[in-house]
Amino acid sequence: MSTLPEINSERLWARLMAMAKVGATAAGGCNRQALTDEDRVGRDLFMQWCQAAGCDVRLDEIGNIFARREGSNPELPPVITGSHLDTQPTGGKFDGIYGVLAGLEVIESLNDGEIVTEAPIEVVVWTNEEGCRFDTAMMGSAVWSGQMTLADAYALTDEAGASVGEELRRIGHLGATPAQCYPVTAAFEAHIEQGPMLEATERTIGIVTGVQHMSRHRIDIDGQEAHAGPTPMSMRKDPMMALARFLPQLYQLAEEHAPDGRMTFGVIHADPGSNNTVPGHLMLTADIRHPQRQSYDAMLAGFHQCVEQACSELELPCSIDCFWDAPGVAFDEGCINAVRAGVERFAYSSREMFSGAGHDAVNVSSVAPTAMIFIPCEGGLSHNEAENAAQEDVAAGCNVLLHAMIEMASVCEK
Repeated sequence: MSTLPEINSERLWARLMAMAKVGATAAGGCNRQALTDEDRVGRDLFMQWCQAAGCDVRLDEIGNIFARREGSNPELPPVITGSHLDTQPTGGKFDGIYGVLAGLEVIESLNDGEIVTEAPIEVVVWTNEEGCRFDTAMMGSAVWSGQMTLADAYALTDEAGASVGEELRRIGHLGATPAQCYPVTAAFEAHIEQGPMLEATERTIGIVTGVQHMSRHRIDIDGQEAHAGPTPMSMRKDPMMALARFLPQLYQLAEEHAPDGRMTFGVIHADPGSNNTVPGHLMLTADIRHPQRQSYDAMLAGFHQCVEQACSELELPCSIDCFWDAPGVAFDEGCINAVRAGVERFAYSSREMFSGAGHDAVNVSSVAPTAMIFIPCEGGLSHNEAENAAQEDVAAGCNVLLHAMIEMASVCEK
């Protein structure tokens, strides 16, 4: 293109701040969990903005929202972009929401410039990405991409027993369009990094080439309850002693696979949970991540060896169960190149990187050419009410998204 269209930064920022008022928390964040009344208000507001921008809006059977700007050739598969509007209970203003509203801003900017693309453009809101109220993250995109059945999604319940199917009906977001994938030319997702690397390296754009391998494991260790006073240390069957042995080894294992190795122990629970009783059982979880398959496999093998050896030496029965596994994803080179080209057009500073977190783009990439765009977030904070991003970075990421989508959708010459 001879000209260099840009997005309207003030309009995008104003909409981000308007959406932040829906489910706003006292500490400056958002609580807009999936399929709550607050989520309904946010979804309805987005749909109103899309309709005002001339989009055709449809809901599918799992509540995913699709806003379509027609192309000159409606028979061509669309170029899609989007993310999610639901938040964590103490979430921020940008996680997911940025990717949705950046997609809408792309459409608004195309309208402003009277730019006609050959392929249609679609913005998507994926249902229940966070997986906090209903315990399956990236649910809407999983159903759409065939990774999860519609029946299984409908059957998910929250702590009060309300199901996804019931709540979709209650808030009026149970659509008639089949919740299944269709041909897509290219898919993009813009997102805050949710980590510190872009800010630390003073880069404006993260060109995301893939998502790292990750899995979660439950470790159960059986001991023997005993009185804390009379029982000598040498005669105890204490699962905490095994933990004391293997935990430093596992942190060392992550260091051996630095800088990308990740080892996190988010839950540790000892039973019976009494101050003066040696635990009879210990349960903890381990989250293991690495972008490179060889290193990830080595970390998994080392994890099992360290835990099992420590428990064996102390004669403590143990079991390790993998309860969540997400193989790594390499994004499409054509889509990545479109992002690179957008970065070059504006001469933004950038770095190529893997995503450390899962995103709807992971599910979408199983059925369509996909890539992601990251922008910095202040202090690397996300899933936090203090989550923040600079307006100029928000605009930069959206400019890159606009040009990546223009490139993949092709512009009709006037």
